[in-house]
Amino acid sequence: MSDTKKNDLIVVTGAGGFIAGALVRYFKEKGFTRIRAVDKKPLPDWYQVHDSVENLGLDVSHEENCHRVCEGATEVYNLAADMGGMGFIERFRVQCLRSILINTHMIEAAWRAGCQRYFYSSSACAYNTELQKDPNCQALKETDAYPAMSERGYGWEKLLSEMFCQEYWAERGMKTFIARFHNVYGPHGTWDGGREKAPAAICRKVIEAKQTGKHEIEIWGDGTQTRSFMYIADCLDGIDRITHCDDLIATPINLGSSELIPINTLVTIAEEIGGVKLRRSHDLNAPKGVAGRNSDNTMIKRVLGWEPITSFRAGLAKTYAWIEQQYHDRKAGKRTVRDTI
Repeated sequence: MSDTKKNDLIVVTGAGGFIAGALVRYFKEKGFTRIRAVDKKPLPDWYQVHDSVENLGLDVSHEENCHRVCEGATEVYNLAADMGGMGFIERFRVQCLRSILINTHMIEAAWRAGCQRYFYSSSACAYNTELQKDPNCQALKETDAYPAMSERGYGWEKLLSEMFCQEYWAERGMKTFIARFHNVYGPHGTWDGGREKAPAAICRKVIEAKQTGKHEIEIWGDGTQTRSFMYIADCLDGIDRITHCDDLIATPINLGSSELIPINTLVTIAEEIGGVKLRRSHDLNAPKGVAGRNSDNTMIKRVLGWEPITSFRAGLAKTYAWIEQQYHDRKAGKRTVRDTI
């Protein structure tokens, strides 16, 4: 599918985080020998650190750093952003909006460096929020981003950055690729501290309740909110397929599962995995996002003949097991999340 050579330089930004860190591992396991991983966090704080990779600690919201990052790159995967779960997105809108600096500088630097393929990680938060007011929502198709009414802060930044990608192809001829992620989860992701997303947060809460013997859990909102959740392995496969399909140049496309899960059901599945039943309370004032959001996969199935395949229950079981180990490691005084591979 890819004409990229194994010794071509691949750049991945945001590599100290969850998805991009996993993407570095994905390319390394596929045999690519020149990978440049970039994140503004100090290297000891990266979620995953990979041997035989050029690891750079640079903030790509600064233009001069982006030129260093993109130098000699054949492919650039820009996953750097200030973001997190709904608690972070709703409380730090300015910080989310400022991520526009990252893509603005990165796409210019990639073009100047002669990059052949540029991937941008967008989000389902770019979709019109007027279409997401019902938990029993209709799945969102790519055209539903317009007329624009994105999620405040984070969603608008994503939508405008998509436009940058489209114009760099139309005006300057650089092949760009845009995937709208729908709630990615899995091992090696954020699981506490305020930036974690719902699957990790619920797993952690169930584990804590089980270990402490309190047997109670607080749920943000009334629990009827619905989402689709995509397992990390499917996300990585999808990024690769999208970036190497010329039919998708400068074309935003959904990358997510179409399995719609109410938050209350998420809690039930996590309880079943943990072998525990908890008393539930609901914080109706907590950040909860839109009422319902699902991925319409008609386009990705038509163009790629593929869609994410991991069932939510199977993916959550793997995620729960990893977070449980992290929880016990932390209690034992061991370092967590920042694993060296």
